[in-house]
Formats: sequence, C-alpha cells, structure tokens
Amino acid sequence: MTRATTVRAVLAAVVLLVSLFVTLTMSPRLGLDLQGGTRLVLQAKDSPTAKADRESTDRTVEVLRQRIDALGVAEPTVTRSGEDRVLVELPDVTDPREAAEVLGRTAQLTFHPVLGVPDDAAPDPKPKAAELVLPDESGGRLRLGASDLSGAGVKDARAEFDGQRGAGWSVSLDFRDDASRDWTRLTGEAACHPPQDERRRVAIVLDEKVISSPQVSPSVTCGAGLPSGTTQITGSFSADEAKNLALLIKGGALPVPVEVVEQRTVGPTLGAEAISASARAAVIGAGLTALFITFVYRLFGGLAALALAGYTLISYAALVALGVTLTLPGLAGFVLAIGMAVDANVLAFERAREEYASRSGRTSRPLRSALAAGFRNARTAVVDSNVTTLLAAGLLFGLGSGPVKGFGVTLAIGVLVSMFSALVIARALTEMAANSRFVTDFPGVNGIGLRGRVRTYLTRRAPQLFRRSRRWLGVSTVVVALAVLGVTLRGLNLGVEFTGGRLMEYTTSRPVGIDTARTALADAGFADAEVTTAGERELSVRTGDTGDRAEAAIRDALSAEGGAATKVRDDLIGPSLGNELRRHALIALGIAVGAQLLYLAVRFRWSFAVASVTAMVHDVVILVGVFAWLGRPIDGIFLAALLTVIGYSVNDSVVVFDRVRELWARRPGSPLLPAARAAVLQTVPRTVNTGMGALFILTALAVLGGDSLRDFALALLIGICVGTYSSVFTAVPVALEMESRRKDGAPTRQRQRPKAGRGRPADNGARV
Repeated sequence: MTRATTVRAVLAAVVLLVSLFVTLTMSPRLGLDLQGGTRLVLQAKDSPTAKADRESTDRTVEVLRQRIDALGVAEPTVTRSGEDRVLVELPDVTDPREAAEVLGRTAQLTFHPVLGVPDDAAPDPKPKAAELVLPDESGGRLRLGASDLSGAGVKDARAEFDGQRGAGWSVSLDFRDDASRDWTRLTGEAACHPPQDERRRVAIVLDEKVISSPQVSPSVTCGAGLPSGTTQITGSFSADEAKNLALLIKGGALPVPVEVVEQRTVGPTLGAEAISASARAAVIGAGLTALFITFVYRLFGGLAALALAGYTLISYAALVALGVTLTLPGLAGFVLAIGMAVDANVLAFERAREEYASRSGRTSRPLRSALAAGFRNARTAVVDSNVTTLLAAGLLFGLGSGPVKGFGVTLAIGVLVSMFSALVIARALTEMAANSRFVTDFPGVNGIGLRGRVRTYLTRRAPQLFRRSRRWLGVSTVVVALAVLGVTLRGLNLGVEFTGGRLMEYTTSRPVGIDTARTALADAGFADAEVTTAGERELSVRTGDTGDRAEAAIRDALSAEGGAATKVRDDLIGPSLGNELRRHALIALGIAVGAQLLYLAVRFRWSFAVASVTAMVHDVVILVGVFAWLGRPIDGIFLAALLTVIGYSVNDSVVVFDRVRELWARRPGSPLLPAARAAVLQTVPRTVNTGMGALFILTALAVLGGDSLRDFALALLIGICVGTYSSVFTAVPVALEMESRRKDGAPTRQRQRPKAGRGRPADNGARV
C-alpha cells in the first residue's frame, strides 16, 4: 500500500469517527415544516418619529423577542432579515392569530409613578380607575399610577461604564423638550417620599410589563426632580443587562410599526409524515442506487456503495454540527445529493476502465495503474462539474427565502462531501482492494476489467454522430417552441410566493368532493377561492390576502361538509413580498446564466461555454413549459428544483467538453468533429450510469415522498432527462457550429470523408 493510500485511509477514518461522534451526541435542528409551527416575516414601516432602517429594525427585534418570551414559546427564533424585515419562527405554534396580534402591536413604552405594593390580603385588591397592577422585574408586583409620559419622548438611551468611580454599568437617558419637563415633574413628585419607600420609585413599562423601576436618588429634593441629560439608572448591571435595558428603552422610545407580509404554518402531523416519507424514500432510493452501482462495477461498486454510506454519515454530521436548520426541501436536497454523490465514482471508474483496456498486457499491474489514472484523469471533470452545482447552491442561499435557503445549504454540503467521499474514501478503499492478487487476477470480480455493456455496444456499432448536427438543433428548437407555446397558451400557475395571497391545506374527517367544497365556499362568500384536492380528505384552498376571520369562515364551511377540518398548512404572502420574490427569482436565473457562462469561459473555450449555457437555457425553458402544460405550481420549491437542474445540466455538459478538450488537445489544429464524436461516445457510459443513480432517488421521492415533494421530484426527473439529452444533442452541435465559423479554426463540416483504402476513420467511437 502506497504512502498516499495510507494518508487517504487515515484521513477517511478520522473524519468518519468524528462524524459518528457528532451524530451520536448532537440532535438535528428541524425546521418548522418538519416539527410544526409558524413562520412570520414582519415588514417594518416608517412612523412619524422613526424611519424603518437597520438600526430601528434591530431595536424592534429586541422588543419582539421580549414579547415572544412572554408568550412562552420554546426555542423561538427572531432575527433581522435585510434592512427592514424581521423573521420570526415559533415552533409548536400552529394557530398564529394570537402570536401575530402580539407581534404586530406597536411598541408601547410608558413611565409611571409607583403608588406602592398591592395588598393581596385586602378585601378588594383590584386597582382603582387609572391605576395599574403589574409584575415588576424581580417577580413581585407594583401598583402604578397613570402616566403622562410615553416612550416617544425619549431622545436617547445608552449603556455607559464608569470604572473610575467604581459605579460600574448604568443607563443614561435623554429626553426631548416637552418630555423633559414631564420627567422632571415625575421624579420630583417621587422624591417627596422617604428613601427606600416604594413610592420613591419610577416604573418604566414596556407593553404592560415593568422592565425597570429605579428609585430616585436621595440627593434629589422634593419637587426639584431630575433634569434631562443627567438621568442615570444605576444598579448591579452587567454589561449585557445595561445594553439590553438601553435597547429596550430606546426601542420603545422609537416605535416602528410592523406588518405581517408572510405567514407560514404547518401542523406537526404533516411534518412527521414528511420526515417519515423522506426517510423511506432515502432508504429505498439509496439502496437501489447501491445495488445498481454494485451490479455495474462489482467489487469496486460495492466499495463505492460503502463510501456512499460514509458520505451519508458525514453529510448528516456536518448539518448537525453547523446548526443548519433542516427543512423539507433541505431534506429532499440531502436525499438528492446521495444520487449525485455517485457521479464522481462513476467518472473515476469509467476512466479506469478505459485505462485498463489500454494498459492490459503492457504492465504487470494494470489494475492499480489504471485505477490511479482513472481517479487522476477524472479529477478535473469532478471539480468543474461540482463547482457549477455549488454556484447554483450559492444562488439558492443568496436569493432564496426560508426553506429554499435550507435546500441551498444542504445541497452545497452534499456537493463538498461527495467529492471527499469519492476522491478520498472510495479511492482509499479501492486502492487497498487493488493490492489483493485475487482482485487483480479476476476482472469479473473487480469490475474495472469489464468493458461494460454500454461501452461494448458503442464500440461494435460505432455510430456516426453529428453527421447532420443541424437536424438535432432543429429538434431542440421545435421542443423549445412547444414549451414556449405552453407558457403562452396555458400561462404559469404561479404560487402564492410570487403572486401574494393565502394558501391553506386541510384534512377532513370524511371525504369531500371538490365540487361540494367549492359550492360550500361560494355560499360562505368565497366564490373566487381556488380549490384543489390531493386525496379524498385533503383539500387546498387558495384565496387573496385574507385575514384570520376569513380563514376561520373557510374552515367552518369545509367542516360543515366534511366533518372536522384540520388545518395542516397555512401560507400567507403579502403582495409586496410576492413581487420581490418574483423579482429575485428572475435575478437568480439571470445570475445563474451569467455565472455559469463566465466560469466555463475561463475553464474552457467561449464556444464551449456558450454551447453549455445554450443547453442549460434549453433545459430551463422546457422544464417551465412542461409545468405550464401540466398546470403544476411555480413556487419556491420549483425554483429550488430549477436551479438544481441548471447545475445538473451544466454538470453533464462539463463532463462532455472536458473529454472533448482532452482529445482535441492531442491533435492540435485538427477538426473538432472527430474529438467531439469520440468524447461523446466515451462519456455515454458515465452519463447513463450517473443518470440511473439519480433516477432511483428521484423516483423514490416522487412515489414515496408525499405531496410536498412530488412536484419537486417531478421537476428534477424532467430536468435530468432533458439535461442528459441536451448535453449531447444540443451543446455539442452548437459548439460544432460555432467552431466552424471561427476564422482561425479548422473546418468541421461533415463533408470531410476518409480516403479510400485507409480503413475505418479515427473518430469511429470509444478507445480500446
């Protein structure tokens, strides 16, 4: 065993052991669509006293976090999204009406005189008119008087540290002109009471909760009060406590109204079913993929399947260790990446088969040398093809929202780990196996010594591809025209993410016909509602931007016909956010085309780059057109699938053009056609085997993944089939046509023929 093999084996073992430790000791962070709950996106609005910018939104986040803590929600998430939006995730909250009402209120900060501690033993401990009894910051209760001073009068609040006098952390307050006089009067009245008296305190109340009740300093005399600019709240504050108090006071002083622009609610039952369905799809799809690759590549295929299991472990551990929120699309991306992980192994094994056929009989150790050459020659294609997929994943994360971001992160992790799995784990396992004399002496066992059925067929038939390349372009043009016609005639069924509105899904206790449901909703005043069914007891209702009362009326109407109607999903997207998401989707597609074109132009030739991007656009248009003809929804999940198809399409083209570049470089100045024809024939086995591995996974998702993943899997199935075709019969003909028109390039017209008596032409198929 060589030193390099030993290093790979040790590295693989260390990574696998660390991944196993992480898997056993840490739990995954599930998204709301898997554990149930509500996701809200709040849009900050300008107010008469404040502008909705980054600073005011940060203060709004802190106020909202305090409110959510008061709701008692376990492990909520409150973060700023962009300049003026706040993302709120509330696990286990499946009725968002109360949460939306609490979160949507404008922050109310007030200052009150303290009248004392309520006497619970009194016959009537209820507060009198214009009085309040509220819990204080220490857990007790205070009786408060009416307030004439609101937080709108606070000019600034800041945390300060005084280390010279040993005062520690404090909070300084500045008031505006009118509020300054009210503050002086309020503190002057409190100062008329003796020290340590509860009535010498001033309560600062945020949303009916006392966040601080400092006592007026004994140095302040009765009636004098504290002037603005000299007020300090002191105490045994830590740095975080002082900064948080200052932020709350300033946030209350600068209230920013918020509006719910997106609301997604999913029941925990749907989440449990999604996890179960995806797990079944993953197990069955991965099992079929492992069986297929073992059948094709025998022992080495079985070792690759073992490396695939290692890939699954490492990917899962990476998701858990990085704290990635695993959403339903992200789970689908994790399953999909299992199929994509096979690609790197297939590339290396197919190159190893070619090298074995050419080296057999010329070296005493053809298997080891062929295997090393196979991995070495496949490295550039593996890297280039995976970089294009990473570009798509980056776009999903940068321009997507919510679950689509999770899919982008999962896909990126899957791509990186798949390269490690193929180039380190699988290579170490196969190189160690290649040291065995038994494996070396029996090609039928190792799998590398076999030619493969696809390669044998192509060698015997030697099809003369691209004799009339323009005909293939004509076929592609016709198919694209049919897709455009579908978009024109049928239109796009844009989801609520892109149009705005509300999408609700219900399950009923007894079957309800779709016509019955439509009639019931029309009688309830929702004649324009779109009703679809996914089963006898599953209904989807799509309406405009309705409120919670309208949603309750819809649920009551369905319950009257189908028994108890349980809401399992509720998506509400405001029109402004829908327009923005639609714009981001177009930007993502534009950037995807530009980024792929630039990368391929740097790595290859401009003609190859344009050909690959042309094939990619061909695939995108056809996929959109098929969904238009079928009337399937174009939503955020479809966008994730579309960008994945972009990466896959370019991936296939990169593999073909990488081989074209290699073969063409051996004969500088020769026509492109022979190299292109041979490259296609040599890469067809890889394309077929990789496509089969992905199809197993996607078919399992489509059949077993449930309604939530069916359209996603369908889009990828279409994209893979079309992308496989276009990488050969669209990309290569476009490159041939472009090269034929280059003034400094050699002609590639099909009229060139071999001279008589010279035997079969050199471009008749794969090398042997």
